[in-house]
Amino acid sequence: MTATLFTRYQKFVIAALAFLQFTLVLDFMILSPLGAILLDELHITTGQFGLVVSAYAFSAGISGILAAGFADRFDRKKMLLFFYGGFLLGTLLCGIAPTYNFLLLARMVTGLFGGVIGSISFAIIADLFPLQVRGRVMGVVSTSFSAAQVLGIPIGLFLANHLGWHAPFLMIVAVGVPVGAVLATKLQPVDAHLAAPQQRSAVQHLLKTVSQGRYLVGFSATILLATGGFMLMPFGSAFAVNNLGIPLQTLPVLYVVTGVASMVAGPLLGRVADAWGPYRLFCAGSSLGVLVVVFYCSLGVTPLWEVLIFNVVLFIAVNARMVSANALTSAVPDLADRGAYMAVNASLQQLAGGVAASIAGLIVVQNGSGPLGRYDVLGYVVASAMMLTMLLMYPIHVMVKRKHAQAAPPAAAVLAKA
Repeated sequence: MTATLFTRYQKFVIAALAFLQFTLVLDFMILSPLGAILLDELHITTGQFGLVVSAYAFSAGISGILAAGFADRFDRKKMLLFFYGGFLLGTLLCGIAPTYNFLLLARMVTGLFGGVIGSISFAIIADLFPLQVRGRVMGVVSTSFSAAQVLGIPIGLFLANHLGWHAPFLMIVAVGVPVGAVLATKLQPVDAHLAAPQQRSAVQHLLKTVSQGRYLVGFSATILLATGGFMLMPFGSAFAVNNLGIPLQTLPVLYVVTGVASMVAGPLLGRVADAWGPYRLFCAGSSLGVLVVVFYCSLGVTPLWEVLIFNVVLFIAVNARMVSANALTSAVPDLADRGAYMAVNASLQQLAGGVAASIAGLIVVQNGSGPLGRYDVLGYVVASAMMLTMLLMYPIHVMVKRKHAQAAPPAAAVLAKA
């Protein structure tokens, strides 16, 4: 395989995983804009709604840890199909939930299965694609987040307004079932990691993975990476409306513009990561992100066109960080540990995100319906996390560079068969 050309099968794998991620991201993101409808129809408090949102994240974090010990003992295709089937079942339960308690349980089921799928997908990418082209693969897959924001959420809200709040979840199931069927019939087994016999139990495999020094560095970087993103996310809309003066009805314009920009930027940034090297792109994206965050979080009432520019630049910086970080950290684990490493990594990301959102809630204050207070302090905290992550990523960069200088990626042989 050359660095500039993918085979038809490789393109299928990339497209299928990106579309699968789209359904996952949409399921997670659609709940927040449904909040106003759920509060009224289920007669629940804001605290109860917050529990529904967090139930997915914490279930996902727990399931990743539990699955880590077994992640390298099975064909990754079979693992992916098993957990994706469970995810669709949980989403179907959300789509038929008659009561609040049923919905809460359904979100737990969805998180238990959905929280592992991302780590399996990234393990498959790391197995099948050499590091030299992994950036552009991650760039394409990352567009699923933007596509969910631009396409999925507006369609989901339209269905919710006309057919009821259950409809968006049923839509995800209707889209997801064909995706699962295509993966089941077209995706080849991903089992090169099974060539090395497992001498340890699942618990021993997990403990070995979480105790290796070089893996701990990667886990630490993931925690800081999630901290920066999840701190700004919960209050982004409230800040735009109450501090920047953006009318509530204009918010969809903000989301669509930034989403489209991210969809265009993702694949391009993947190419840049392969050309420059992931760490250089990560530092460039982080440096840009620090500048934008510090300035943006201190703004008062601002014209819409300026807010659009700031958000587009910030989303591009965030995309640059995520694409390069995923490409870099995917090269850290050995083939025999890759599934466990990715599962633990995904769990830490979920749990760190939940903690970060809680810390952000302690920093930001609001009196009545006025502007958010101390949002500038939140910006400084996020910027500090970004700078620390740059420092923490450097030893990972050195480790990966040394590792891949010693041996050619085994994935090349796997791809040659495709």
